[in-house]
Amino acid sequence: MQATAYTYDPESRSGQVLLDDGTPVPFDGAAFDAGGLRLLRPGQRVRIETEGGGDALRITLVTLQTL
Repeated sequence: MQATAYTYDPESRSGQVLLDDGTPVPFDGAAFDAGGLRLLRPGQRVRIETEGGGDALRITLVTLQTL
């Protein structure tokens, strides 16, 4: 699934992405670390992997979107 980076805190390595419908979804440091990224800037397109759905949607991986 694709999303857009919205916020990112380098100390905790956590933040939020915006889904294409505008829904913000938080991610934690474990999801960020799983993608192997070192930094994330608001506005970057990212690829995310999730589990669950609805209010229980949880991001398990955040990485940069590549074409």
